[in-house]
Amino acid sequence: MRIDELSRKMEEPDFWDDPEKASHQTRELNGLKDTVRKFQELKGMYEDAQTLLEMGNEMEDPSLIPEVKEAVASFEEQYEELRITTLLSGEYDKDDAILTLHAGAGGTESCDWASMLYRMYVRWAERKGFEYEVIDFLEGDEAGYKSVTIEIKGENAYGYLKSEAGVHRLVRISPFNAAGKRQTSFVSCDVMPDIDEDIEIEIRDDDLKIDTYRSSGAGGQHINKTSSAVRITHIPTGIVVQCQNERSQFQNKDRCMKMLKAQLYLRAQKENEEKISGIRGEVSDNGWGSQIRSYVMQPYTMVKDHRTNAEVGNVQSVLDGNIDPFINAYLKYIQKQ
Repeated sequence: MRIDELSRKMEEPDFWDDPEKASHQTRELNGLKDTVRKFQELKGMYEDAQTLLEMGNEMEDPSLIPEVKEAVASFEEQYEELRITTLLSGEYDKDDAILTLHAGAGGTESCDWASMLYRMYVRWAERKGFEYEVIDFLEGDEAGYKSVTIEIKGENAYGYLKSEAGVHRLVRISPFNAAGKRQTSFVSCDVMPDIDEDIEIEIRDDDLKIDTYRSSGAGGQHINKTSSAVRITHIPTGIVVQCQNERSQFQNKDRCMKMLKAQLYLRAQKENEEKISGIRGEVSDNGWGSQIRSYVMQPYTMVKDHRTNAEVGNVQSVLDGNIDPFINAYLKYIQKQ
């Protein structure tokens, strides 16, 4: 059993020789224990509901019906939540996630929309008990972000958040428009796993354009006064990765190369899958007609995912981090493909 295997590893003297690997395995063990705990709780809820039902039948007491219904509803909710985790069987679903938001068509509106989405994902991470860290960001000229990259650390973080990759569209009355006109804004979301192991990807130095710049975030004197932030462009594919949160240019470059390798690996996997299935990959523009999800605040309120048709009428609840209905619907959707 995987739990026993990890527990034995933790007892080995050299377990902490590689702190990053040890931390990952410790989190995996805690995640497995949590799954077992949830299963045991679910089993208890089923038995309680069954006992209530049998009591109601024997006593022919209709006053127990509301209590039975409540117990069954709680069981079904917990069962569905646990069942969803079984759909996270991808190679990197268990890994942490690196999520990047890019403001698109819409100018200041889209920069503000990017900051709203950033807040939404941070709130979601907090709901899950996950940790998060801003890796890089570029502020908008007037408000929000032109781009922001965050790492979200938690069991199955990538498995959940891969559903968010694509263009997100917002429709609302613009707070930046004196005429109070309705405005449509777009932000693209890229998601990749923070893969622990070193990926064997050959990258030629001639294919890289490396830029350095000053960190725009809060930090020590060294971070603010030297060009320690790094941006790497992979010329053949146009993939851009950047990092400014580490303390040195070397550390930022190392992090960027790790992110670039992950991007190239996922890209190669996707191209291979499309070649095998005969499906031509579609390139989505960060604008009209390419959105995966729409958040409408005017003239009505609704968030709708255009891939799964999942809908939530309470837009504010979604923007406060309640995106699980869309994540769960997407996991079911791809399971059927």
